[in-house]
Amino acid sequence: MQPRSIASVVPAPQFKEGGGFIVHRPFPTGQLDHVDPFLLLDEMGPVTYGVGEAVGAPDHPHRGFETVTYLLEGGMQHRDSAGHAGGLRPGDVQWMTAGEGVVHSEMPSDAMMREGGNMHGFQIWVNLPRADKMTHPRYQEIPGERIPVWRSADGRVTAKVISGQVESIRAVIETHTPIVFLHLILEPGASFTQPIEAGFNAFAFVFEGALALDGERRSAPAHAAVIYRPDGDAVTIRAADGDRPVQALLLAGKPIGEPVARYGPFVMNTRDELVQAFEDFHAGRMGHIPAEVTH
Repeated sequence: MQPRSIASVVPAPQFKEGGGFIVHRPFPTGQLDHVDPFLLLDEMGPVTYGVGEAVGAPDHPHRGFETVTYLLEGGMQHRDSAGHAGGLRPGDVQWMTAGEGVVHSEMPSDAMMREGGNMHGFQIWVNLPRADKMTHPRYQEIPGERIPVWRSADGRVTAKVISGQVESIRAVIETHTPIVFLHLILEPGASFTQPIEAGFNAFAFVFEGALALDGERRSAPAHAAVIYRPDGDAVTIRAADGDRPVQALLLAGKPIGEPVARYGPFVMNTRDELVQAFEDFHAGRMGHIPAEVTH
């Protein structure tokens, strides 16, 4: 396999989103708009909340793409305009296909509000091709214990396989376009190589420790994304030497290659489709979260 070279290392500035929760975001920013088919990556926290302090994202709509929420610490609960309700615990994944439109809320769990504690996780927006943008909304909610795990023979690398596969270990989540989504934990100095199909875009996001780059001539610290060129058929990730493990997400996907028109919570192909999305939302055609389950 031929490892891909590094195109850039993109920092993840801090922003406030939703009801005021802190995120680190490598894209979209002024430096990097998106990595087709990935439209956004937010690292939520890590942050420690006191009793009654936790915040989330109250009722808001989406159309034309998918939101992927992966929780590491804390607890969240969600509701939507179709009456769907559920919770996320540490290790869980929610892969929501908004499709033609849904109104939902993502809020701290009752336990987080009562007791406080640490909150840490990720939200990723994945674009949908034109043919699937108006598909019926769908949820895939995968508890942490169902997410398959790959371990290297020497035990120095662990990969949680959220989407795609590592060797013979295949994810349980279904996607509209081919996507690799791995949560990697590497001991200091350990390395991991993942085959990536030709033509796929790929990047890694470091959230603990640092990755060694270019034969250790430089490194990618926490809260930074490493963007790879499409000049090889694999990505090799190496943890910098140190005294603690490195944690990173590795994502790769087949680019959709269509025009992207987006504003706020909607991602379509044209401005006219965006205008229609706003009209449909304000006319109530995406529904409303029932009052008895609204936060």
